[in-house]
Amino acid sequence: QVQLAESGGGLVQAGGSLKLSCTASGSTSSISALGWYRQAPGKERELAAVIMTGGIANYEDSVKGRFTISGDAAKTMVHLQMNSLKPEDTAVYYCYAEWGDAYRSAWGQGTQVTVSS
Repeated sequence: QVQLAESGGGLVQAGGSLKLSCTASGSTSSISALGWYRQAPGKERELAAVIMTGGIANYEDSVKGRFTISGDAAKTMVHLQMNSLKPEDTAVYYCYAEWGDAYRSAWGQGTQVTVSS
């Protein structure tokens, strides 16, 4: 099993920055990807950014150039640096891990990010 715990988030004005962090525990050696999903009110959960084994990162189009995902080699931490935040970035952000031979999913409890205009 993999357990995830997020920290960070909060309220920020448009144009500001926030950093989210997530700590993974348990079977971390079997993690193949770590990332962040987000869910805005009334919308489906969407992938914001993911980093895979080897350090390859992918971003949702609307956050490219503003968000940066990073992780440690031990796959126990993943961070999301969010700059130039916009009101449309307001959402609950969930840490995500893909792990194990069967590509299982693990989720954090979510952390609220609110960007005021």
